[in-house]
Amino acid sequence: MAHHSLDSLDKKILKLVSQDARIPFLEVARSCNVSGAAIHQRIAKLTNLGILKGSQFIIDPEKIGYETCAYVALYLKDPESYDHVVEALKKIPEVTECHTTTGGMDLFIKMYAFNNHHLMTIIHDKLQPLGLSRSETIISFSAEFDRQLPIQDIRVDDEEVSTLDDFDDEDETV
Repeated sequence: MAHHSLDSLDKKILKLVSQDARIPFLEVARSCNVSGAAIHQRIAKLTNLGILKGSQFIIDPEKIGYETCAYVALYLKDPESYDHVVEALKKIPEVTECHTTTGGMDLFIKMYAFNNHHLMTIIHDKLQPLGLSRSETIISFSAEFDRQLPIQDIRVDDEEVSTLDDFDDEDETV
């Protein structure tokens, strides 16, 4: 994947919106000492580049009854069915992530179930018919933390935006 060049204004915007996706653009503009129009343009640019992937409300699965979180390694009988399996996994609402990985497994998924019995039913009725030779399931007891990557550590272009040079290294708490 291509690495996109970011300047210090991009970095400051990413830092602010990653801390609060609902922050008003005018507040971002004030923090960055630029116009609201400049923030709208930069957000559009970051979105078009695929750096920002929108904003969303995050639902706590446990609060709506999904008490079991599991990670499942999937081993396919026929690796050529990979694309078909990925498309089928997209149709299983309990599967929230799907990764291609190194190692012996073909796919690694994250999924939620109401309880262990529901998890077993999903594996038996929805995953096994996809043509698995086997699967390995790891149940997560709790997520100790879940976070975004640290914005202060991203690289910026050598050409800095002059209005932002003074805050970049000093103001790491914003």
